[in-house]
Amino acid sequence: MLEDRATAVSSPTQWPAAYPKGYAVVDVETTGLARDDRIISAAVYRLDERGEVEDHWYTLVNPERDPGPVWIHGLTSEVLEGAPLFADVAEEFAARLDGRVLVAHNAVFDWQMIAREYARAQREAPVRQRLCTIALSKELGLPLPNFKLESLAAHYGVVQQRAHHALDDARVLAEAFQPSLRAAAAGGVRLPLLECRPLTEWSDRPVPRQSSGGYGAYRPTSWRPSRRKTACPYPNPGRYEDGKRLKQGMRVAFSGDTSVDRELLEDRATEAGLHIASSISRLTSLLVTNDPDSGTSKVVKARQFGTPVVDEAAFGQLLRDVEPADG
Repeated sequence: MLEDRATAVSSPTQWPAAYPKGYAVVDVETTGLARDDRIISAAVYRLDERGEVEDHWYTLVNPERDPGPVWIHGLTSEVLEGAPLFADVAEEFAARLDGRVLVAHNAVFDWQMIAREYARAQREAPVRQRLCTIALSKELGLPLPNFKLESLAAHYGVVQQRAHHALDDARVLAEAFQPSLRAAAAGGVRLPLLECRPLTEWSDRPVPRQSSGGYGAYRPTSWRPSRRKTACPYPNPGRYEDGKRLKQGMRVAFSGDTSVDRELLEDRATEAGLHIASSISRLTSLLVTNDPDSGTSKVVKARQFGTPVVDEAAFGQLLRDVEPADG
């Protein structure tokens, strides 16, 4: 039980006043990993400000299309046939999230899937901040062999009963998050909170159901009008210099979690006349990341090449005033 595991890290008597007042530990299972994939089940454990469980909730969701990798999540078309649509559970889901920090393992994925479902339903998820337990594990310096949920669970002695079942994954994460939260509070650790911005750019392009053929027969179409990455028409003027303006043609790369949907950020940068780079090289003008101390390949290469690094907020400010290309 959560209460028993909490004894491993005693709750500090002086709780940080800046910490959130409540959390919603979330897990969603989906038809796949792409931006046009759908949620097929969701679970929420509501926790109070010190990580004590208040209640939990679980639902299946009919995606109105092929359920995807059944061999992973076990949810067939027959199981999901009578499940409610996301629009039918959106209000209850929102009530579970309202006023709380969304907590998930690799939170950017869960948040973006949730935000896209609400955009399709022409609503907004009432989430303003999220916390990724991978990022929190890094802040705490936990001696994990990797950052999989199973490794975090094993570190705290949490037993997984049904992997890739949303309710059990959410339970496991809640049980691992509680001692992590208390360790952070005891050590005065800054929680790695990120802003959540609802998606409002969407297009209702329904995907036809598959009558046969399974997941392999599914051909994805985007829920949002697809955009082609056109070649940047401007020459690369070189690296960004601190205190100066971005200039059209600069090569910009992104790494890690962002508050704004990554593809929307790339759209805005492209519209401003910047070149979106998928990797880091000596020609890269700027790396945008909210986690400059991470060990991702892009961050490591940026250090090696001396590529300037700014966070998402600074980049947003720079996008407001991009210098025209020469000529």
